[in-house]
Amino acid sequence: MSRLSLRFHAPVAGVIAAALLAGCAPAPMTPSGKSSSSAVPPEYQARPDGTRVVPPVNPAYLNERNRRRWVDYNGPEGKDTIVIDPYARLLYHVVEPGRAMRFGVAVGKAGKGFSGTAIVGRKEEYPSWQPTANMVRHDPALYGPLAGGLPGGLDNPLGARALYLYRNGHDTYYRIHGTMDPSSIGKATSAGCIRLFNQDIIDMFDEAPLGTRVKVRSRAESLELEGPMHELHTGYVVPEAAVELISADEAAWEAGQITDPAILEAQQHAAAVASAEARGAN
Repeated sequence: MSRLSLRFHAPVAGVIAAALLAGCAPAPMTPSGKSSSSAVPPEYQARPDGTRVVPPVNPAYLNERNRRRWVDYNGPEGKDTIVIDPYARLLYHVVEPGRAMRFGVAVGKAGKGFSGTAIVGRKEEYPSWQPTANMVRHDPALYGPLAGGLPGGLDNPLGARALYLYRNGHDTYYRIHGTMDPSSIGKATSAGCIRLFNQDIIDMFDEAPLGTRVKVRSRAESLELEGPMHELHTGYVVPEAAVELISADEAAWEAGQITDPAILEAQQHAAAVASAEARGAN
């Protein structure tokens, strides 16, 4: 059994808006959630990582679908396979037949643009990041100041680690990586691929050697194995069978207790542009 499996042998159980993503990474914004608490599970506490300290995850973001947990796995994939379901916003690390560690993920548009099989062809600790020319053209106010790229670090869009998926020896440009915005986990984002809490990607990085098999499900495969999903007004998804959660979310929305996601996205974009301008100036 893997070291990750041994480290978290006991099962674990179990929001605001998703950050903008840029080429499999969130647009620059202020890191959040640095306060520690006894409510934070051990695996999500602050963690020394070389010369850095990864901040704890705010327990408000650790709902049942986001927090890593052991599950019985009913997919066809075998041992030592990473399975990504961008529609259910879940990632499975199959550690033995019928058993997997499940993680919540944030999914960008690019996260639904690839399906099928690949391998981990490259791994980076605290990877650097640079927007593509197309990103700069699409949103020059946001990406123009950062066209020269950003060095790796906890305030980098790719977070603490990145796994790069390859197929037939070629980069698919599909990434599994960390995040500078833990509030986005479990939600959809405007662009990008697949990201996890930094604590989760650090452990996944250690447990996924080069050559690890990866399966990205299609929508049809997701429906077959996970069933239909319902997106809440909060931005999370739950199974359509979770009628109580869906009803509570609808009631909160009608009562004005949930901010309109379009307003949040506009606020985030404005904040991201200001941050990009400040970082570009430095």
